[in-house]
Amino acid sequence: MITPFVPADFNVPEKLETDKFRLRMLKINDVIKDYDAVISCANRIRGIFGNGSQWPSKDLTLEQDLIDLGWHQKEFQIRSSFTYTVMNLDESQCLGCLYIFPSKNEASDAEVFMWVRENEYKNGLDNILFDTVKNWLKDSWPFKNVSFPGRLA
Repeated sequence: MITPFVPADFNVPEKLETDKFRLRMLKINDVIKDYDAVISCANRIRGIFGNGSQWPSKDLTLEQDLIDLGWHQKEFQIRSSFTYTVMNLDESQCLGCLYIFPSKNEASDAEVFMWVRENEYKNGLDNILFDTVKNWLKDSWPFKNVSFPGRLA
C-alpha cells in the first residue's frame, strides 16, 4: 500500500484559479488537451524530472499519455502525489502541468515540478505559474520545506 504524504485530515485543494489560469486535478478525460500540450514543448521539458528521466519520450503516444494520466489520477485519489493540470479559464486548452511529489531527500518534504506549453513559456506564463505555486504551497499546504528541482527557488 502506498502511504499518503499529507496528513489524513488535510483537505487537499481541489483547484486554484487566477486571472490567467486554473489549476485542478489532472484526470484521464484531459488526455487530448494534455497530449497536445506535452507535444507542443516535448523537447524543452524532456528530463524535467531529472537527468535519468526520458519523459516525454520522443515516441510518446496518446495511449501512453492516457496511461500516465490514469496513474496520476489514482495517485491523487490515494494521496500519494498530486498532479494538477494548468488550464486556461474556459478549459478549452491545457497550458501545462504541476506535479507535487514526496521528496526523495531529507532536506525537503515535497518536490514540485511544472511546465507550460511552448507558446505560454515564451509569453512568460512559466514564471507567473512558478511564483503563484510557491505562494499557494506556502499558504495552503502543510509542507515545511518544498524543493523545486531544476529551478532556483
